[in-house]
Amino acid sequence: MEGYLLFIVAVVFLFSSSVNACDRCLHRSKAAYFSSASALSSGACAYGSMATGFFAGHIAAAMPSIYKDGAGCGACFQVRCNDPTLCTTKGTTVMVTDLNTSNHTDLVLSSRAFRAMAKPLAGADRALLRQGLVDIQYHRVPCDYGNRKMMNVRVEESSKKPNYLAIKLLYQGGQTEVVAIDIAQVGSSRWSYMTRSHGAVWVTDKVPTGALQFRFVVTAGYDGKVVWSQRVLPANWEAGRTYDAAVQITDIAQEGCDPCDDHIWN
Repeated sequence: MEGYLLFIVAVVFLFSSSVNACDRCLHRSKAAYFSSASALSSGACAYGSMATGFFAGHIAAAMPSIYKDGAGCGACFQVRCNDPTLCTTKGTTVMVTDLNTSNHTDLVLSSRAFRAMAKPLAGADRALLRQGLVDIQYHRVPCDYGNRKMMNVRVEESSKKPNYLAIKLLYQGGQTEVVAIDIAQVGSSRWSYMTRSHGAVWVTDKVPTGALQFRFVVTAGYDGKVVWSQRVLPANWEAGRTYDAAVQITDIAQEGCDPCDDHIWN
């Protein structure tokens, strides 16, 4: 009963938040870029040095309304700049790994992602970098990790058996946000909830014994859904290791905003 009530509360929350979000719709803003790659390894999403490996380093810091207190970590956006002499119509896809607190730009891109918006002409990417701040259009798109077909659960180094577990979700597909996580021993119906600690990190100090299963509440459809991963962590789980969740989130969240841009730019 406790787990069921937690689920209902979570669904009410995610429904109210998803209908007010218009990530998938077309936005116009400006974008800058990080001049130093080292800034990308200390992002607010807590991906650490893994961040530069996502999407070949095409990553970004996003303003608070996209970051959403960490719920937006891992979201993917297609971004293109508006200068037709320097920029392609396709742009590039970036993954949110950090919080951008500047009120001048919605997104701050890695320099690699910033250059990727340029046309494949000699010197176009360098000319774009020299501008430093450019007008852009962007919209949210599903995350596609190619050969990585399943979501992963990484056990953070701060985890301590038997009383503390901290995890991060990696390679989440689709175009949704995880807004709640429940955990239970495999085969048990006694669910307890995890709490978002910071960024993409979820924690609990009520760790069930044995192998562990998870329920992920996501902003799919108009009123949410639960993705059940029935066997994720073995009984002998270890801090610092990454485990296959054996499920993937492929849904695209429906949003009550207009106009929305549902296609991938070419």
